[in-house]
Amino acid sequence: MHKRNFLFFIAQVVFCGAMVSQPLLPSPRQQLLDRMAELQTRGYMVGHQDDPFYGITWSGIADDAHPQRGRSDVLEAAGDWPAVMGFDLGGIEMGDEKNLDSVPFTRIREELIAHHQRGGIVTLSWHPRNPLTGGTTWDNTDTTVVRSVLPGGAQHRKFLLWMKLVRNFLKTLRTDDDRPIPIIFRPWHENNGGWFWWGSKQCSPQDYKALWCMLQDYLLCEGFDNLVWAWSPNLGIQPNAFDTYPGDDRVDLLGVDAYQWGTEQDFVRDLNADLKVLSGFAAERGKLLALTECGLKNVPDPTWWTRVLKPQIDRFAICYFLAWRNAGPHEFFGPAPDEKNAVYFREMVKSRNVMMLKDIKKVKN
Repeated sequence: MHKRNFLFFIAQVVFCGAMVSQPLLPSPRQQLLDRMAELQTRGYMVGHQDDPFYGITWSGIADDAHPQRGRSDVLEAAGDWPAVMGFDLGGIEMGDEKNLDSVPFTRIREELIAHHQRGGIVTLSWHPRNPLTGGTTWDNTDTTVVRSVLPGGAQHRKFLLWMKLVRNFLKTLRTDDDRPIPIIFRPWHENNGGWFWWGSKQCSPQDYKALWCMLQDYLLCEGFDNLVWAWSPNLGIQPNAFDTYPGDDRVDLLGVDAYQWGTEQDFVRDLNADLKVLSGFAAERGKLLALTECGLKNVPDPTWWTRVLKPQIDRFAICYFLAWRNAGPHEFFGPAPDEKNAVYFREMVKSRNVMMLKDIKKVKN
């Protein structure tokens, strides 16, 4: 062997040996799963949808030239950011500049990255338009929509483009040092209801699971190892709770979206029943559990946080609850500094088992 080639061979052996000896780092997905599992042993995190974009009396998106940045109803009511922030991708599939709630995708990217950088956790849902009719995500008039986007369906090629647009946006969610941000990704939620085009009255359990797998397989094949996959039906999962469950190999986090639309008694009964079933299922399979959406619209009972919600979720090992957005004075689900419920919200978050941003910073990704 020529001396130069021999030295090159020796260098390769040394280099490759060094590479092999280095321990493989866990994926961003696994790092986030480990972090949340550790946090779940300490209690549960507070979350809020669209937290930095608008509140009951203000908007950070209405005036693009002079947006109110750095504001949050939760921050102003309780003195700290929520540990978890939720954002939505609805509209990305259309190539729109703003999502279905009129939030620019540039702001979603900016605020999502900022919350991760300050030590918080982020979750993304997706309310895509109806690919068959062109209607909204709530256009549930056709029972063939899901089948139409599956392989062989008339809308499959269109939906491939939609998934590509989701992929393109997800690829931009990176840190300053170009690492992918770990994200709780929660598609096709509340599927046991009938209000979305992928709901239980609109498709069979088999077609729903095929829809889930199609999106998941596409993103996994695109190299996304930073997504924690969350499956979250709506409150009232009985009696066929897991007919549409995609499988243990496809779900990382189990959740339920639980709003008090009716009486307090019914809400407490249904929430306890669902969390009992889900917590047992999650424990058997080593999955995380969360209250992926929740709230009492306009919080007419200011004691709701401490008297109704907290006693129920204290009974179960959940990792977070996500209060829905404060869209203005006529529709809000979280606290705000001038609302009576803020006093009780502050009382709740002072509990040792309730975590805001400052409480989770100690547990890194």
